[in-house]
Amino acid sequence: MRLIKAFNDAIRSRAFLHWSPTYLYNRFRLYLYENSHPDYPWLTQHANEILSHLIKKDHIGFEWGAGRSTLWFARRCKHLTSVEHDPFWYKKVYAALQKFNLTNCDLVLAKDKTYISLIDSFEDESLDFVLVDGLYRDECAIRSLRKIKGGGLLIIDNINWYIPSPSKSPGSRKEKPASPIWENLSEQLKKWYCIWTTNGVTDTAIYVKLRTIRNIESSSSRFNR
Repeated sequence: MRLIKAFNDAIRSRAFLHWSPTYLYNRFRLYLYENSHPDYPWLTQHANEILSHLIKKDHIGFEWGAGRSTLWFARRCKHLTSVEHDPFWYKKVYAALQKFNLTNCDLVLAKDKTYISLIDSFEDESLDFVLVDGLYRDECAIRSLRKIKGGGLLIIDNINWYIPSPSKSPGSRKEKPASPIWENLSEQLKKWYCIWTTNGVTDTAIYVKLRTIRNIESSSSRFNR
């Protein structure tokens, strides 16, 4: 009875209004993809495919939010710094790094706002890529801009929750950014080359610090259908 009541309450609260046949199809496709690619980051498939070509062995990276992406990036780059706030995920990822002898990753547990400022120890334009997929995403993203070198990447997961877009993924913003910092960030990122990807469930954006970059199809910045 409690389960039925919870389901009815969710319907009345409009929590399932996005559960259209198209959304259920996209959700099923995402389930199949994530289960058949258990070592890949929880980003969109399109974003993972692009990053698999752009991340190089000599790259230095930084990420907020440890998880699948930590091991995936560590296997592909020279050095990665990963910041995590949750002790459970920290222990889980730390054990995985030890298991696979990935010694090129500094995993840091940060429970307060040092979580944001840890990137300050890097020199300006010294990072090849930054992933924002954890807490304080607006503050983290805007703080990372000057740390990324020319041609470097800023990857923001669930970007549709924060910056307005025509995305049909649930929770997508349509009118204005989620905060004044997101508004400032979106203005600054207009100068960057953007590859916005969606799977109909969530979106991942890859921003490139230069407006042009070789070997990326011009269609990459369009929404997946």
